[in-house]
Amino acid sequence: MDVLKNRYIYLSISGFFFIISVFMLIFWKLNLAIDMTGWINMEYTYENSVDINSIRTALDQEKETILFENKQVINNVWVYSITWEKAFSIVAGFDSSLNETDLNKLKLQFKNKTFEVLKQMDSSIVETKYTNIWKSFWDYIRNTAFLTLFLAIIAITIYVTYAFSWVVSWVSVISFAIITLVTLFHDVIISAWLYIIAWYFFKDFQIDTFFVTALLTILGYSINDTIVIFDRIRDNLKKFAWRGPKNGKDLYEIINLSINETLKRSIYTSLTLFLVLLTIFIFGPESIAWFILAMMFGTIIGTYSSIFIASPVLYEVNKNRKLSVYKKEVINQDDKIVV
Repeated sequence: MDVLKNRYIYLSISGFFFIISVFMLIFWKLNLAIDMTGWINMEYTYENSVDINSIRTALDQEKETILFENKQVINNVWVYSITWEKAFSIVAGFDSSLNETDLNKLKLQFKNKTFEVLKQMDSSIVETKYTNIWKSFWDYIRNTAFLTLFLAIIAITIYVTYAFSWVVSWVSVISFAIITLVTLFHDVIISAWLYIIAWYFFKDFQIDTFFVTALLTILGYSINDTIVIFDRIRDNLKKFAWRGPKNGKDLYEIINLSINETLKRSIYTSLTLFLVLLTIFIFGPESIAWFILAMMFGTIIGTYSSIFIASPVLYEVNKNRKLSVYKKEVINQDDKIVV
């Protein structure tokens, strides 16, 4: 399989989807979970009986009336029945882009309207708790998530630079690390975009801390697949680069050979993982379904990028370089001087 022959097609496809992904992540309104935005939690008790589904339907309509500059500010409203008690809880997530003063006024407005709607359903309903989570909490979560992703990528880049140092001359060692870094960004950004697209089909999927955890897991899996191929390229460079034009191979042949030698291993490993994730997604608990979905996307994109992006880019960066390997210095014991 000549992967490098169609490398410009693969790179163009990835570049196209990467640009779309960045655009959507910046400009589209994300479906943020309550741990990623300013939110409120209200708890109520009742004496008679309530229909949770009716409350949820009524509040879904009511949230559309809470506006700021003619824009809806409530992302989602959840209604939960409290087990073994005549009580229920309502959680509402708000747009975190608003300032604290305006956001707090809108929260109180929704709180009051909610209580009016509930009293019309059952006059025995009493509010027992109101919790206001400020925007600063979401800022902390967001900044921590971004910092964690950044540090993970930097740590991986440093590791790759060290692992591939002092092996092949004229094939830039730093190119291994930079290409790995670019590939990781590619995998995370496009996986996040696919997750956002899935939200149009699965309305319950949201951007939450589980999603951030999934992105970190994707980094680990993607780097594993890329390192396997890069390691085979390194071994084949040491094996064929120094033999000359008669018995050796050029960089194009070495990279293609390395990809084909690891192709079955990469595909079978990824397919096995994907089938396991798909089974968990279909039959597993709903609480981790969002995490599993992000992992499924990351598995597909990570495998694709390791084979069709990382290796072709490595060739493009080093194709005009002369191949040779670092030679270890051989010390002749007879040359030692004894004083």
